[in-house]
Amino acid sequence: MWKPRLIENARMKYLGIVEALAEDIRAGRIAPGERVPPQRSVAEALDVDLTTVTRAFNEARRQGLVQAQAGRGTFVSEALDGKAADLAQPLIDLSMNIPSQPADVDFRKLFPTGIASILGGTQGLLSLHYQESTGAEPDRRAAANWLGARIEGLSPDRIVLTGGAQSALFAVCELLLRRGDVIAAGAMTYPGIKAVAIQKGLEIAALDMDDQGIIPDAFDRACRDRHVRALYLIPSIDNPTTATLPEDRRRALAQIARQHGVAIIEDDPYTPLLPERRVTMAELAPDLTWHIATLSKCASPALRVAYVVAPAATQALRLAGVLRATILMAPPLMSALASRWIADGTLDQITAAIRVENALRQKLAGSVLKGMDFAADPHGHHLWLRLPNHWRAADFAEHADRAGVSVVPGQVFATASHPIEAVRISLGVAPDRGDLEDGLMLLSGLIAQPSLGARAVV
Repeated sequence: MWKPRLIENARMKYLGIVEALAEDIRAGRIAPGERVPPQRSVAEALDVDLTTVTRAFNEARRQGLVQAQAGRGTFVSEALDGKAADLAQPLIDLSMNIPSQPADVDFRKLFPTGIASILGGTQGLLSLHYQESTGAEPDRRAAANWLGARIEGLSPDRIVLTGGAQSALFAVCELLLRRGDVIAAGAMTYPGIKAVAIQKGLEIAALDMDDQGIIPDAFDRACRDRHVRALYLIPSIDNPTTATLPEDRRRALAQIARQHGVAIIEDDPYTPLLPERRVTMAELAPDLTWHIATLSKCASPALRVAYVVAPAATQALRLAGVLRATILMAPPLMSALASRWIADGTLDQITAAIRVENALRQKLAGSVLKGMDFAADPHGHHLWLRLPNHWRAADFAEHADRAGVSVVPGQVFATASHPIEAVRISLGVAPDRGDLEDGLMLLSGLIAQPSLGARAVV
């Protein structure tokens, strides 16, 4: 069995494990078909996190070094025949749209220190108990304080805590919509709303967009042509197009929604990253709008906390009833940690650091992709790269993956039948700017190549 080790000068620790395994296969120290120790044993032998080893095993499988056999373990691939030549490059992930981890934000300390402080308090153990499906009162007050910067006059009784924005989105749709109902959304939109629509049997009315986002006239036409029950939108730094709706469009959309009696689902994860305040739909149409604010994009997805602002306290209670039947409650310990970070300013500090890092990464991306057709917000996590005519987005994403970079093709976001040939490139998940630059350089080289087996252009 392989004796675990790692290459100390590897670019990332998990890659050090993969490179050491590859070296030992080449040297014959471990033969094809031999078993690799369990991940936990490797983590203990190398004194590293189990997540680091899991990432290494995933990369080794991707490169074809090892194969997992259900119920038996992981084995060196028989196909290698004692060699590990021509290995694939480690995959650079530019697909997952998460915030960067700035060097001056040490989550390894922030999480355990914050949790220890909560549990060490006189009422700390209450954060390990079941709680109301609306969320604990102190956490709703903290949320009201944080959200007060974007929604004036907000009271805690309109707020419901959920375990992330996706569970909030599903719960709101479960409350408002029934099978066969029509929900309007941009022609390119967040895949999460598409997943909800499939689960609930909803129809999506695709709305035309331009570089400023959803076009109000398209929404008005959809309301006149079909019985639209709800409008879904991401008003700031749209995912994937990066568009931020100007105030006049927000007001126009609110007026149209009111005219036709349409509920508004305002998914607003990116507003904290903007340096200037924008009026929200929850302010323009408070009686129609369900505002969803997650901490995943301005702090960390690990918190799994999002806040829903309902049009009224009674509707917040109705939403809590849906949550009680699905997720029961938001994670109490993470909710308490979020409240602590709101109260002591840590959340604002994290968001400010992410905003600075995003700006640096966007500047880097702009330099590497100079001359190409892409949209970006200087404070956002991602950019929207429109492809030249000789590339289909699906083909480009496939070839990028083979080259060692993962991106998301446009059809993943499409609600219309003819998706835009573009890819979303996420800048936050790369561990550092060096990795990000490597990935962007690979994409830049690939985009200029012919379409390597893609459809012929007629």
